[in-house]
Amino acid sequence: MPEIKLTSEELKYMSLFQDITGVTARDCIIDDRNNRIILLINPESMGVAIGKNGLNVRKLEKLINKSVEIVGYQENLEDLVKNLMSPARVKTIKVVQSNSKKTVYITVEPQDKGIAIGKNGRNVERAKLILKRYLDIDSVVVV
Repeated sequence: MPEIKLTSEELKYMSLFQDITGVTARDCIIDDRNNRIILLINPESMGVAIGKNGLNVRKLEKLINKSVEIVGYQENLEDLVKNLMSPARVKTIKVVQSNSKKTVYITVEPQDKGIAIGKNGRNVERAKLILKRYLDIDSVVVV
């Protein structure tokens, strides 16, 4: 796993997240293109982090004026991809290396393909950002 250096802005968001939720974030990715922050946390803390009826997420979104997405981090590629694609049901995950590029092909249930991709490809983009950061995967394809 590559060494991840957090910016002061990412640290600020992580601290604010912890103040609001009581949950420590493992990582924070700022996605300016989609006006959101993505927080990676221990999957067991997901319910506490989100809060009753999404209260904690809404509170944080209002404070920072960005969308907030929370992902349960896993060391294992398969489990991480399943968390990234949730609630879409992942059938298979295949990593293909050609030249120096790694691509992960994620097969989901046909009725879940739209959910997996997300509006304007937001979910695929989120998966790509996280998988690049942690596992040096260059592209993500949902099939």
